[in-house]
Amino acid sequence: MKIVIAPQGFKGNLTALEVARAIERGIKRVVPDVTTTLKPMADGGEGTVQALVDATGGKMMVTEVTDPLGGRVKAQWGILSDGTTAVIEMAAASGLPLVPPEKRNPLITTTYGTGELIRAALDHGCRKLIIGIGGSATNDGGAGMAQALGARFLDANGEELPFGGAALARLEHIDISQMDPRLAEFDVTLACDVNNPLCGPRGASAIYGPQKGATPEMVEQLDRALSHYADVIKKDLGIDLRDVPGAGAAGGLGMGLMVFLKAKMVPGIDVVIRATNLVDALKDADLVFTAEGRIDCQSAMGKVPTGVALKAKEFGIPVIALAGEVADDCRVVYEQGIDAIISIAPGPISLDQSMANAEKLIADAAECAMRLLRCQAKS
Repeated sequence: MKIVIAPQGFKGNLTALEVARAIERGIKRVVPDVTTTLKPMADGGEGTVQALVDATGGKMMVTEVTDPLGGRVKAQWGILSDGTTAVIEMAAASGLPLVPPEKRNPLITTTYGTGELIRAALDHGCRKLIIGIGGSATNDGGAGMAQALGARFLDANGEELPFGGAALARLEHIDISQMDPRLAEFDVTLACDVNNPLCGPRGASAIYGPQKGATPEMVEQLDRALSHYADVIKKDLGIDLRDVPGAGAAGGLGMGLMVFLKAKMVPGIDVVIRATNLVDALKDADLVFTAEGRIDCQSAMGKVPTGVALKAKEFGIPVIALAGEVADDCRVVYEQGIDAIISIAPGPISLDQSMANAEKLIADAAECAMRLLRCQAKS
């Protein structure tokens, strides 16, 4: 018997690899000689770097970069086992948790640190990049990222613009002549499930600006600035992506990556499935275990459990999903290839208790699942 174990991490508690190992322990209490293949997973958001590094036997890196407010922060990123593919979460350098609530101001926050991480990847010989862009504190259209890589954003006097989304309203000219030449052969994949355009009522500023500290007046100011930014990009670079789905992701960083790095946007779970070679592991598997901290109706929208399950169903493999919490609206995931959901909670317990004992609870739930399967096999 061969079982593929492909869970997501439990946010703020366990990495995907730790969850996978706990599931494996529970399985082997029942079937000690089973063959297990561990494939830590992620969906392009938090935990993607760690999951891909763990799944491929890569290595974690740390680089000191510019934080959203212009200070300094040590940001983690990864290099996969091939030695040429970097994986970055923009939130490590430019994320909302790096800015205290009372200082959140998307008029001035920058993605410059994300650009510095990309430059670090180039310096380490990487020629491919997977970048996840969830959780940003920024609304600068990726201008800061491009500045870190050599682009110049100039006002009417030929002066370099300062950091932040508000400054884009004064943009007159974009000079990319000094951008890092290594970018010409850099293959960038943007892991993103957001389909917002750059501007308008569903744009970056209107939908995500408030959570980054923007007032209604600031939202209007930022939206106008991004629209002007797109106009100058079209004029100077001959590229018009303002209405492309995903252009508004991460305060417009989605468009910035597509314009300046020619990034290809792919759903996050698809990026991770490909990078981890999950399909190869599934080809001769008998059973799949996946897991997520909470399984609900949103789990059917490009999240790890259903992404894994849909691939498993291409091979006719049953899928069991473990969850820290099972919501009332979870049944929709049964239409996405999951055959059974098992809560790891043995009874009424608090979140703190669940998190403190998560590895044991996951292993116990996996053991229970295997015992139920063994009962069916005997019948």
